[in-house]
Amino acid sequence: MARQHSDILDGIKQGVLWGAAIGVLLLPLFRAHQVVPPPAAALQATAPWPVTPRVADFGDEPASTEAREVANWVVTSGDNRKLFFVILDKINTKVFVFEPSGKLRSATPVLIGAARGDDSVDGIGGRPIAQVQPQERTTPAGRFMGEPGRNATGEDVVWVDYDAAVSMHRVRTLEPKERRLERLASPTTEDNRISYGCINMPVAFFENVLKPAFNASYGVVYVLPEVKSLAEVFPAAHELALRQGATGSPAS
Repeated sequence: MARQHSDILDGIKQGVLWGAAIGVLLLPLFRAHQVVPPPAAALQATAPWPVTPRVADFGDEPASTEAREVANWVVTSGDNRKLFFVILDKINTKVFVFEPSGKLRSATPVLIGAARGDDSVDGIGGRPIAQVQPQERTTPAGRFMGEPGRNATGEDVVWVDYDAAVSMHRVRTLEPKERRLERLASPTTEDNRISYGCINMPVAFFENVLKPAFNASYGVVYVLPEVKSLAEVFPAAHELALRQGATGSPAS
């Protein structure tokens, strides 16, 4: 019986040793098939740009250098994922709507948040509009997945940042003293800051340009900063512009 017990122990030991040996042989193979993503910093440092950079087609539409840099990066990198995309130039209070290919569909002056700033206050989307303070009426900068939807009053809009209750919609004329139509029509940008953060645009533009682009579909919205630098908000676009050289034109 003692001999039999010893044989069993020896068998177990040999099995463990064989298992360990096989594990050592297979470990490189297993690791070779693992996908271990590198740190974000490494991705930014090593990701190659396409050999042939692309340029967005603005046609004859005037646009700022920053708007062109972001648009060129979008079409070069494919960041829009073959979706329609929108660029909002807050400094020039102007919206550009692009085909997925990078060809400009149309552009328009818009009204934006009354307060300068590139961030939304936490929780602002859940507050009654009467509780939003003047300094909090900002249009946030950044990259957003836009989608069609309806606001609290049932109006159809294109959401930019749903949590912050920021959308693109038709210009509203509920308060005549705000003169929103006159502000849109004026050649200056200083009087285009009036909203609580949403992007107001001419009714015809919303109906004929923006709404069809987001018809039951997502799109990408790029809101350029006005306080932060472009490098802070869109570092990849800034880097591509530095590599290619300036592609600017007179600001709109």
